[in-house]
Amino acid sequence: MPEGAAIHAAAQTLALPPRPGGAPGGTAIAAAVANLDLEARERVVYAAIASGNVPSWLREMVRVDMTRTVAGSDVTVTFWAAPDYLAVGSDTDWFLMPLSPQTAQRLADLTHTSLPTPPMVDAIWRQAAVRPGPDSIAPSAAMVTVPVFAEHMATVLKRRTGSAAPLGALVAGHKKDVVLSHLLDSLPNRVAIYGWHLPTGVPVQPLWVGHTQDHVDYSHGIRLVARRVWVDGVEHDLLDLLRDPVLSAALSDEGPINHPGYRQVP
Repeated sequence: MPEGAAIHAAAQTLALPPRPGGAPGGTAIAAAVANLDLEARERVVYAAIASGNVPSWLREMVRVDMTRTVAGSDVTVTFWAAPDYLAVGSDTDWFLMPLSPQTAQRLADLTHTSLPTPPMVDAIWRQAAVRPGPDSIAPSAAMVTVPVFAEHMATVLKRRTGSAAPLGALVAGHKKDVVLSHLLDSLPNRVAIYGWHLPTGVPVQPLWVGHTQDHVDYSHGIRLVARRVWVDGVEHDLLDLLRDPVLSAALSDEGPINHPGYRQVP
């Protein structure tokens, strides 16, 4: 098989079961977890997503290409990303649910995917068909609550439905990504966030690990990316690439990441 055909044939889908008949929509799930603490809320959301209660258009991952410099030479990196941040619910009633990095990692492990690195987030934004842009809500103690999640969701939904691009097209810029970072090797109890790109392509949020792992606010989004990555036509596992002293440059600006994932830290 020619090299390009092999990459094309590697198109990815999220490995989740079909959506159960009668499963609640995103609005109902958000209402059901609104008064729960973080741990209880995420148990409900994890179970819903693991059962397949996600939109059908979120399952087909989108090919993303970027050019990187590895060992002094330019290479083409190809990976697949979910078309939007992780949502719970149906095709017509879906909710972008911010999650802790530990729950996000459990879902990544379940679906044999990963969270992205900042360069991958940039590449997704550059290639996105829809770039709603960041919408901030005044900082307060309520920013970690579901009602504020819903307030932001309403703004995102209004912008998204104003686009002619169909659901399933690549969308970026409306959330800060929970990302992988070398900084987490020595700070395993933190969450790394990055992104929220302006229309100019400049991220509002530079890479930052100032929050502990239990901080989950309305601006956070979980973007899953496939573990299969191609560098100049050669297939690699994303986690192996990130650990490699040389090849990690294909995905990281920080050098190798020894622990490319979120560990369960007390």
